[in-house]
Amino acid sequence: MMLKTRTTGLLLAMAMAFSMAAPTAQADTNPQQKAARAARPLVIGHRGAAGYLPDHTLESYALAVELGADYIEPDLVATRDGHLIARHEPNIIATTDVADRPEFAGRRRIGVVDGIAEDGFFASDFTLAEIRTLHAKQPFAERPQQFNGRFAIPTFEEVIALARRKSSEKGRTIGLYPETKHPTYHQNLGLALEGRLVDALRKAGLNRRGAPVFIQSFEQANLKQLRLMTPLPLIQLIDADDVNADGSLAFVAPFDRPYDWTASGDPVLMARTFGYLVTDEGLAEVAAYADGIGPWKRYIVSSVPAGLPGPGEASRTLLPPTDVIARAHRAGLLVHTWTFRNEQRRLVSDYAGSPVNEYLQFFRLGIDGVFSDFADTAVAARVLFELETDPDGAACLTGVYDNGRQRGECKKAN
Repeated sequence: MMLKTRTTGLLLAMAMAFSMAAPTAQADTNPQQKAARAARPLVIGHRGAAGYLPDHTLESYALAVELGADYIEPDLVATRDGHLIARHEPNIIATTDVADRPEFAGRRRIGVVDGIAEDGFFASDFTLAEIRTLHAKQPFAERPQQFNGRFAIPTFEEVIALARRKSSEKGRTIGLYPETKHPTYHQNLGLALEGRLVDALRKAGLNRRGAPVFIQSFEQANLKQLRLMTPLPLIQLIDADDVNADGSLAFVAPFDRPYDWTASGDPVLMARTFGYLVTDEGLAEVAAYADGIGPWKRYIVSSVPAGLPGPGEASRTLLPPTDVIARAHRAGLLVHTWTFRNEQRRLVSDYAGSPVNEYLQFFRLGIDGVFSDFADTAVAARVLFELETDPDGAACLTGVYDNGRQRGECKKAN
């Protein structure tokens, strides 16, 4: 369970700083990990405020901050000349206007990413100067399209600078949560991400203990490499392909296992799926090189078909929660899960059409952080959770203690 404590803002900030840089240990003997869970769950702006604006743009990240996100999440891929840019995938056909640019028509090709052939345009075929001529677009048809073609593709350095500006403007620390996208793919291109990421953080003074940065990856080998390069906390992402009819998870390539396991050809690793990483043995293995896990939320609460009216997941019903969070905490690992979205087709029927109900379930289960496309909804749900569970929750919200006399500090991040 999440620890409930009152503390000053300064002590909370120190606890979070220590927890993010602490070496991994068992939960019973790791006060830093306990301190992290004493804080409110993190709200991570997934690709920025992707529910409202084209993702991985400075405007989307800035809106996530305006909506209350504690961290912003840039996915990182490399250009031909070795610059890190914020894009969800190396293939930029779905998230930029490149297909509408006749001067780049000859760059369209079939590329292979993690063993899967894709038709499109790949960041590694473009220089940064060429990327700067492109503009972002919204990849989800049901989301606002009027901002397509208006916002540029930022570099990682520009995202770092934005986080600093917004931290100063808001008077609170805005953290960074970069993901190394397809590390093996980039290594095979001679564009390895690890050194470029760490170098950018070092130049910004962020490659240090206590810096407000998490680094995440779906692959294991590059996290182990990063463990030797940085004291920053690392998060092992855990994927799956889909949910089977009985609520168990399906593991179909390329979402069956970390791709570095597949590329290795090691029969031991090839016999595993992502699911291994949430077994007790797998969690102990992760704890040797990382500080937390980032499992798809269906590892924590799955669902089954229920034949109900409604689009997508609205036709399904939930299964009882698993014990993944509790077991990860016992292994000394934080748990940040993804992705929370507001659209009705993404909400299981049990949530009665309200995304707040989904957040509340995960907060009650003790989650340490959530990746959200709609940071404002996540923040509102977090306040409701604190009103439910914190005796001083209402006073913290209103600032009124004992008929106006304030006593103590609240766990405020916004």
